[in-house]
Amino acid sequence: MSVPLSWGRVCTAWTADVPAIVFVLLLGGGYLFAARRVPGWARGRTTAFLAGLATILLLTCSFLGVYDDVLFWVRALQVVVLLMVTPLLLALGAPLTLVLAVVPFADRLRRLGRGTVARTLTFPLVITVLLIVPPFLIYLTPLYELTLRHGAVDELVRLGLICCGFVYFWTRLRLDPTPREDHHLVSFSISFAEVVVDAALGLVLWLGPLRAADYYHALARTWGPDLRTDQIVGAGILWIGGDLAGLPFVGALFTRWMRDDDRQAEKIDRELDEQEQSQERPSSGLWWENDPQLAERFKRQ
Repeated sequence: MSVPLSWGRVCTAWTADVPAIVFVLLLGGGYLFAARRVPGWARGRTTAFLAGLATILLLTCSFLGVYDDVLFWVRALQVVVLLMVTPLLLALGAPLTLVLAVVPFADRLRRLGRGTVARTLTFPLVITVLLIVPPFLIYLTPLYELTLRHGAVDELVRLGLICCGFVYFWTRLRLDPTPREDHHLVSFSISFAEVVVDAALGLVLWLGPLRAADYYHALARTWGPDLRTDQIVGAGILWIGGDLAGLPFVGALFTRWMRDDDRQAEKIDRELDEQEQSQERPSSGLWWENDPQLAERFKRQ
């Protein structure tokens, strides 16, 4: 890309990422078709899911898609959004619940979802790895330069980021049926680990050698930040941007935790009320047989 990035280019630079467009159209069309078949399906869920798909188009077809092979910080922004923002919005749409409501083989899917394999794959340690390892694999291995040079590899990596993020938010938010019912503290622990790992990766990219240096040098870009500054900005996006992107999830998780506690408290109150009513209800027999102390005394005699 020889045209310098400017404020005007931010608004006018567009490209057609065909795989991303097809992916969004298939998922969006399938979701809307299924939502129409489910009476009373919440509009908020549909809005969240479509917003998640919109972020994919924004990242791949706007100026971000035009300059992602030229500027390090643009690709860093894509990684953060595809791993932390897009999957969160997709998970808020409860797509698995929608699928189970319309497909004829829903019972089979439920059995698979409660099986040993599903429970193992959604174990908290596995989920933690799915969340924190992908950025390290991208930036600390030759995979990063491969995504710059080969479009097919780039598309697969983007899809992998979305899938890893979705599995995490699906199992943590639990809007859809999940194989496990881990405590919400587990989710907060994973989020804390993600914050620490983001900081570590950010420091490595900030202080470490240039990534894909041969590729970027060959571009001979004469505008914008130099290669070192560009990577430092990208490191900051991965570090701080990743933490900021996780705040909405922490808020949603905290809200769901409070709602679960309220439901549990209401359930306990109902059980206590039922026990109290059963104790107050008179039973058959003589009056002293209904008194706990006298009944025990006569029983001993």
